[in-house]
Amino acid sequence: MTTTTDTDRGMAERGMGFGLRALNRLAGSDLLDRIRLRKQVEKALFQGTKNGFRSATAAGRTFKAAQQLGKPARQKRSKSKGLFDVTPDDEQQMFQEAGRAFAEQKIRPAALDADAACKTPPELLEQAAELGVNMLGVPEQLGGVMHEQSAVTSVLIGEALAHGDMGIAYAALAPGAVATAIGLWGSAEQEATYLPAFTGENVPAAALAILEPRPLFDPLKLETKARRDGEEWVLDGAKSLLARAGECELFVIAADAEGIGPTLFVAESGTKGLAVEDEPAMGLRPAATGRLLIEDARLPADALLGDGKSADYVECVNRARVAWCGLAIGAAQAVLDYVIPYVNERQAFGEPISNRQGVAFAVSDIGIETGGLRLATYRAASRADRGDEFGREAAIARRLSAVKGMQIGSDGVQLLGGHGFVKEHPVERWYRDLRAAGVMEGALLV
Repeated sequence: MTTTTDTDRGMAERGMGFGLRALNRLAGSDLLDRIRLRKQVEKALFQGTKNGFRSATAAGRTFKAAQQLGKPARQKRSKSKGLFDVTPDDEQQMFQEAGRAFAEQKIRPAALDADAACKTPPELLEQAAELGVNMLGVPEQLGGVMHEQSAVTSVLIGEALAHGDMGIAYAALAPGAVATAIGLWGSAEQEATYLPAFTGENVPAAALAILEPRPLFDPLKLETKARRDGEEWVLDGAKSLLARAGECELFVIAADAEGIGPTLFVAESGTKGLAVEDEPAMGLRPAATGRLLIEDARLPADALLGDGKSADYVECVNRARVAWCGLAIGAAQAVLDYVIPYVNERQAFGEPISNRQGVAFAVSDIGIETGGLRLATYRAASRADRGDEFGREAAIARRLSAVKGMQIGSDGVQLLGGHGFVKEHPVERWYRDLRAAGVMEGALLV
């Protein structure tokens, strides 16, 4: 197994810089006009600037099947109790409490520096992996910890981690989305090849790539295309806002496949034709978001995830939306938990500002909308676990998180007045992160 070292990457970046500076100096010279090469050099300079910040995908590990499976291993569906009960069971409560403690003790103190650095500390990612967040969708037969499908558990963990910081939660949970996708829809060979890596100590960075860099993106109308060429698939397109894109060793890529429609492909980072570039965003900055560029990437026929059914892809989109709702709940609850003591302690005209109706009503609205979003999300997740149709419920939760999540963030900033505008208080960061709930597609999965 080969890996790209920091030294090699630094030498490559310095070499690129020297080349671009040389081209710039040459472009300013009168010599180009005398020898009639200005157009050619300016074109080269443009292409060098345009492509100079692209880099090859991370040199990944060698994925090999650890065992032979006669058929795909699948987690069982949970059984309906006949009632909509939002009380976590013992196992879910254990995960929830562990996530909350980790968010309070580790994530929240590191969030401000991670936001400024646009990177999550590696030790935090390792500690999150130790909680088991990346193996919830891995069947027990392959080293997983859940014998039943665990969308509700995933929502509870996402909510708990996002209460510390939504961007760090995204970075920590992104690999688990790939494991869950392969566990839900992958073939026996795909499961045996890739899933064991997510149950060990050195969990690979991975990304579920659905979102594309264009306005009004519709996940059911993909511009990333996959065409057949003999025994191979050839993919072209681009994917946006992937967590830790430069570190990813494995991708599950959504593409409009010839003769099939929107579906998913498994691609290792060493695949020729894949490149990444930085794509810093307004929020989720600790996730070190980047763009995946796909140009004539050739994948074998068995790279198609499972049977390539369109229904599986639609379910993937809905499960991803529920996952983002879970993160939105955590960030919204963080806003509520922060503004309540603030408005009770902040004095104006000799009394707490919470005595003012306008302030009290705004705080109560945050509580009401957060509770509504939580119930809608839990309902969608519980139906997904039972195998019931949950597209409508996922759409309702998504709409609430997009509209009310952004409003909660805005109200949090407003309630703090001038303090809401500065980084000394975290509400401005939560406002930026909450806007992602209405933008992101894919990337996370329950």
